[in-house]
Amino acid sequence: MSRLQLALNVSNLEVAISHYTKLFGTAPAKIRPGYANFAIENPPLKLVLIENPTATDSINHMGVEVQSIDEVRAEHERITGAGLPTWVEGETTCCYAVQEKFWVEGGDHRYEVYTVLADAEQMKNTPKIADVRSAEVCCAPDTQSVNITAQR
Repeated sequence: MSRLQLALNVSNLEVAISHYTKLFGTAPAKIRPGYANFAIENPPLKLVLIENPTATDSINHMGVEVQSIDEVRAEHERITGAGLPTWVEGETTCCYAVQEKFWVEGGDHRYEVYTVLADAEQMKNTPKIADVRSAEVCCAPDTQSVNITAQR
């Protein structure tokens, strides 16, 4: 099952966890320092909360979580076939998880397609990157202007 991912910047993680727990009727799937995520079944949503009190935009980034590396590659092929530029990050640690992913460039917000390969003890393996609004974007790479094709 694929599900939409919405990563939000929040000023107070504990308050946000309480609010979204009540709103969706489910507890977070993962809580770490400055980070929480909810795996909501109905509607299918991966809601990510990133404590970032200085953010000027409530949206950190968006994306789609898929179930396998094959699905990541299929989406990459579909999206690049539509002419959108992408940046393939490949296997990386982000949001306390080892993931295989790529980023779609353009638009007002960062957008990723990824699958979770394993749990991780650290938030990320890359330095924090700031988006154009100076709000930290979780694990997002610097903006790229290339169109990379899927490896097979």
